[in-house]
Amino acid sequence: MLETLILENFKSLKNQTFHFNNLTLFTGLNSMGKSSVLQSLLLMRQSYESNMLPNDGLSLVGKYVTIGNGSDLLFVNADNELIKYHIHWAASELSASFKSIKHSNLLPIMKDSKFSVNCFKESLFTASFQYLSAERIAPKSSFAVSDYDINSLNSIGKTGEYTAHFIAEKGLKPLVIDKLKHPKANTDNLIDNINAWMSEITPGTRVVASVLPDINQASLHYMFETADYMTKLFRPENVGFGLTYVLPVVTAVLGAKKGDLLLIENPESHLHPAGQSALAKLVSIAAENGVQLLIESHSDHFLNGVRIAAKKQMISNNKIALFYLSRDLLSSNHCVEVKQPRIDSGGRIDEWPKGFFDEWDKSLDELLDER
Repeated sequence: MLETLILENFKSLKNQTFHFNNLTLFTGLNSMGKSSVLQSLLLMRQSYESNMLPNDGLSLVGKYVTIGNGSDLLFVNADNELIKYHIHWAASELSASFKSIKHSNLLPIMKDSKFSVNCFKESLFTASFQYLSAERIAPKSSFAVSDYDINSLNSIGKTGEYTAHFIAEKGLKPLVIDKLKHPKANTDNLIDNINAWMSEITPGTRVVASVLPDINQASLHYMFETADYMTKLFRPENVGFGLTYVLPVVTAVLGAKKGDLLLIENPESHLHPAGQSALAKLVSIAAENGVQLLIESHSDHFLNGVRIAAKKQMISNNKIALFYLSRDLLSSNHCVEVKQPRIDSGGRIDEWPKGFFDEWDKSLDELLDER
């Protein structure tokens, strides 16, 4: 499991240490550095896949993320031009420094960088990895297919573009983690459990995916269960936007195995509050059973879903880490501050920093103010 990340001079992170857990949740206002933490890991994987690591440097433009050039990555008030990483796993580690070159999208690695023998066998660099960006695939009539991604990498793509293909090919296979089986699922097959979990978002949802080999595309449709019958097939464009947007998240989590690393941005996007809470329950169960999830979220409903999962012992509170990122506007440094509230076994949070999911209380105070 990925345990610790230390970053120096990385965007708005001057010198920050993050101790990860099975389920790690990053929160904060917009443009406070939440995405930067995930981007730092994505740059590492991107550079390794591009054969730039361990010998050449950090690739800032590629498959997973596009930063720009060295001046875009370097902390604005940096004392030097070195961007430093230290990543620690249970059995391996790496320490790497990269020189920021103002107009280059490849930052050369410094000679004092060190990589332990097994670090590139960790999930961050292998097929035990999944990344879903905040900008996921929108509803449409057909979707891309990729045998290499779904079979060799076990990946549905960073925007979820291969989700329909993944479901069509692997839908009848059993879940690797049996604890993810939904109580209302008829079998332990992936598709039955996708349907059961999706039905917590929109009742009676049935996902129908198939591959169209003649045009090398995958199709996706939805049906809905009523008291007496199943409806006709509906195109994704003709059902709620949120269904297709969340389907990659549900599929990625249910398709995971122990030891996998999932990075997910805003899993709750376009979902109603109950759906957000159900999704939090799903990721909590996955984390309790050996999947590591690093999640960026703006949703108090998602956070509360995790808290409820802890209270109901779906996940141990000791397997949850929360990070709240903020910035002191009175400081002369454009530097992020990181706080780490903790969830106890009853789902209670020990501190509520200013701006940490407190808008409901502030709005309620205004509504109750009779002045």
